[in-house]
Amino acid sequence: MGKVLLIGAGGVGTVVAHKMAGLPEVFTDIMLASRTKSKCDAIAARIGGNRIKTAQLDADEVPQLVALIRSFQPDLVVNVALPYQDLTIMDACLETGVSYLDTANYEPKDEAKFEYKWQWAYQERFKKAGLTAILGCGFDPGVTSIFTAWAAKYVFDEIQYLDIVDCNAGDHGKPFATNFNPEINIREVTQKGKYWENGEWVVTEPHQIHKPLTYPHIGERESYVIYHEELESLVKNFPTLKKARFWMTFGQEYLTHLRVIQNIGMASIKPVLYEGKEIVPIQFLKAVLPAPEELGANYVGETSIGCRIKGIKDKKKKTYYIYNNCSHEAAYAETGTQAVSYTTGVPAMIGAMMFLQGEWKKPGVFNVEEFNPDPFMEQLNLHGLPWWELHDVRLEMD
Repeated sequence: MGKVLLIGAGGVGTVVAHKMAGLPEVFTDIMLASRTKSKCDAIAARIGGNRIKTAQLDADEVPQLVALIRSFQPDLVVNVALPYQDLTIMDACLETGVSYLDTANYEPKDEAKFEYKWQWAYQERFKKAGLTAILGCGFDPGVTSIFTAWAAKYVFDEIQYLDIVDCNAGDHGKPFATNFNPEINIREVTQKGKYWENGEWVVTEPHQIHKPLTYPHIGERESYVIYHEELESLVKNFPTLKKARFWMTFGQEYLTHLRVIQNIGMASIKPVLYEGKEIVPIQFLKAVLPAPEELGANYVGETSIGCRIKGIKDKKKKTYYIYNNCSHEAAYAETGTQAVSYTTGVPAMIGAMMFLQGEWKKPGVFNVEEFNPDPFMEQLNLHGLPWWELHDVRLEMD
């Protein structure tokens, strides 16, 4: 049905490659590219069947991207590389006339800040070129945004309060490790919190707002309000929202390590001079921490991610909780990765399928909640991320 160029060979790229390779009727040709070709080769060898072609690529360089895209001639470029590289890959897609999909919004290397304005600015260029750009097609952002669209379509007449809740109750046995790229992960969870209330953003100190929440099959976990990118697009696309927040669980040991890392300057993104060379502390830290894609073998437990929503149905107040739980052990058995990579990679594959099948295909730049959620929700159940609904339950939210 279509050819896909997949950029990024970390844990998420591994999952996407595995899932795409298993659907030859949808993904007829797949090329996996990254800065380190040996990583791509190892993934391709594990999958077998000569399903995956590989290439070396520096996604910071538009000319390299353009050359590879023109050589392979894909129908879609799937970007699961670093968020720093979103814009160069989008530029290359425009230059070569190919559509685009990613899982995380752009953030500049020199500033710990992520927002959609840089990618939304590409709207007219993609529209004029007749190309589709699908933004944020992981789990959060991604599935949580589609859960919200599903709720707005089928469950509520008006959604008013949204709390996205993300719990990782797994144990990888390491003193400290991050579940995805350490540089991105640490930047994300150490910045100030932010949530939407009554038409404006409310900014908090990092981890200032927290409370215990109960997660299905897991139990109670301390959960913290942080800023997460899908809030920006959801409050724009669902203007009836009076309040929208994102909660994530952290263990005390993790927070202690994080505090020490910050206090000694290892979370800094500003270069320092060391033995005559400039190094960025957080990039050095990334080099010495366990690689996220190597955590799966000993990971036990599960994740639970979903949306707790309040609103109006038939002129009455209603509550609704939609969620997925994913087992680290099951994810590893299938793809050799842990559940955090799995829950991001599967939706990226499904989003690519939606494009190739013509379900999500229109000129311009779109967040996933702007597409029809129905076919995507169906595919989640078929490809390892089943979802569950609870109606009129206590949400534990104020």
